[in-house]
Amino acid sequence: MDPTSLQRLVFLTSLLSCSTNQARLTVTPSSSQVFRDERVSLRCEDASEGWTVRRNTSRDRRAECGVDWGSSAGSSCNISSMDPTDSGEYWCESTEGSTSNTITITASGGSVILQSPALPVMEGDDVTLTCRTKMADPPSADFYKDGVFIGTESDGHMTLLHVSRSDEGLYKCRVQSKESPESRLSVSEKPTTTTSPPTSRSVSTPPSWLLPVAASLCVLVLLVLIILVVLLRRCIRRKPEAEVEKGEDVTYSDVKISQSRNKPIKQSRESGPAAVYSEVKRKRDVCYGEITINTHRRRAEIVPEPDVLYSSLK
Repeated sequence: MDPTSLQRLVFLTSLLSCSTNQARLTVTPSSSQVFRDERVSLRCEDASEGWTVRRNTSRDRRAECGVDWGSSAGSSCNISSMDPTDSGEYWCESTEGSTSNTITITASGGSVILQSPALPVMEGDDVTLTCRTKMADPPSADFYKDGVFIGTESDGHMTLLHVSRSDEGLYKCRVQSKESPESRLSVSEKPTTTTSPPTSRSVSTPPSWLLPVAASLCVLVLLVLIILVVLLRRCIRRKPEAEVEKGEDVTYSDVKISQSRNKPIKQSRESGPAAVYSEVKRKRDVCYGEITINTHRRRAEIVPEPDVLYSSLK
């Protein structure tokens, strides 16, 4: 595996692990409208280090909590006293530029506000809208959707049963002659679930920490496999060089042997009978050979011993 492919694989696994750690912004109290001077706390849930709360208002853009406004505490942000100039959009953002959901918060300087969910509600849920005033007793309130009157509630609470996408819109309430600001109610589609057989057990939703752990384990397994593949390829390349075993291959040669014999020395006649030798002096036979060495190797074979050359003495 070349280095470029390895870098791409590490990059893809890092993206996978990052995608499982997406932050979610929540607000306390869970209302899209608050009175002036009320305290609001925002928190980036399911977020790792490096996430902060930012906002867009009429006086600042992408302002970071703890720097331009509010007080930061890790991935949380607190506003001790809301002001109408704090009205705007809020979200979580990481150092890499990833963003969470957006919440719109309105700080009202009036005497009537509508408490409605700041986050989208699930389709099929019941939603309660509350018309709040600064009076001690809850007054009778009129409720409106997209500017159209939808009903009056004596205790200031209106409950929408089993909401659907058709219930989305801008809501407001009126007490006597004073109206609250408008707030948008968002309804998210309920995820479809397959019907399981009556005998099977229902599958519970895995905890939020399970996905990052599973992604980390996948990354670890991939890295171990990559290391094993690299080591295996290196071993395969080195194996042919180390496969020469002792005694497996031998070098053989072709030997050509020729022989020359010298004639015996004749008896000397000049010395007389007394100098006649009883034995004839002979010179030792001389043998020479021509050796041709082949450079290639061949497996060792059992070669029969060469024939023994005998010569007779005359």
